[in-house]
Amino acid sequence: MTFSLDGLRRWPDVEAPGLVAADAADRLLLDESASARAGLSDGDLTVIGDGYGALTLAAAADGGRGIRVHQDPLTGERALTANAERLGFGDAFTSLPLSPELVNGARVVLMRLPRSLEALRDIAGLIAAHAAPDVVVFAGGRVKHMTLGMNDILRESFARLDVSHARQKSRVLTAREPHDGSDPAPRREQHDGIVVCAFGGAFAGASIDIGTRFLLDQLPVVSDDGGTVIDFACGTGVVAVTLALRHPSLRVIASDQSSAAVASAVATAEANGVGDRVEVIRDDMLGGRPDGSASFIALNPPFHSGAAVHEGIAPRMFADAARVLRPGGELWTVWNSGLGYRPALERAVGPTRQIARNAKFTVTVSTRR
Repeated sequence: MTFSLDGLRRWPDVEAPGLVAADAADRLLLDESASARAGLSDGDLTVIGDGYGALTLAAAADGGRGIRVHQDPLTGERALTANAERLGFGDAFTSLPLSPELVNGARVVLMRLPRSLEALRDIAGLIAAHAAPDVVVFAGGRVKHMTLGMNDILRESFARLDVSHARQKSRVLTAREPHDGSDPAPRREQHDGIVVCAFGGAFAGASIDIGTRFLLDQLPVVSDDGGTVIDFACGTGVVAVTLALRHPSLRVIASDQSSAAVASAVATAEANGVGDRVEVIRDDMLGGRPDGSASFIALNPPFHSGAAVHEGIAPRMFADAARVLRPGGELWTVWNSGLGYRPALERAVGPTRQIARNAKFTVTVSTRR
């Protein structure tokens, strides 16, 4: 079988402008690392940030086995699994969290550079702490998303850094000679009586973004009537923790597809003493929640998928929230006013009214019909 990156698919397999399953940066990473990967034994290769499986599966096609993989979004994991099963490489890799097990003894690491510098710092420190002393890290990305700050962060944990020539608007940073490694730890900040914890890569870090702040100001009294209460796309868990603190008998589910967000939300709940009443779940949309089970959902929908603006994300989230809400249940949503989500909320969920609006954001409540 001839392996082609062009045959890979996203998850879900829908059209999305700006999103591709493999790009020039993946191809450059594979070319730059080819000689280093050729001499590896099973278990020597780690892949981090592989969008839909291009790096992992190309390495598997070259004979790699025992590949350890970390992808922050659950959709990436599912795309890799689906592509691997279709191509016959389902036994070539294992998906793991961002933990010592991911990089312990690794001799080569292939990495798509994250956009967050703090996420890169977490990853670089972890590799330096646990990989083999002769590890070589190939970190690549599109030039338009790369900054000199990435070089500086890699130099914090590696004594040698080489920069490739650009090709097709992509570039690879190669890091060697690890030192001063450390395991990731959440950053902590206090805002209005809430301790916010954030691992690198969590949206807004340890701050509270202005959209979430506006939603917090409008949240109603939420009754404990037996229906599930959900912080959908929870990020660092600020909304879930706020609801739990305001209503001492309330139990809240916080759900996000990002592993960094889930780890951050767990830490935020524990830091505020509500870890026993906030259950944090990693899920694709609300796929694990039963139909008609929730009485209240709060949502600050993202409008990016990676680096690409993707306006199809929010309508899919509205539809899944509608599925999970019971009749009469409420979806409280904050959104950038310029996006005009109200008609989509009306169609997907039910009657929608504006609760508040400022210069940038709108808060609405939609009642499940």
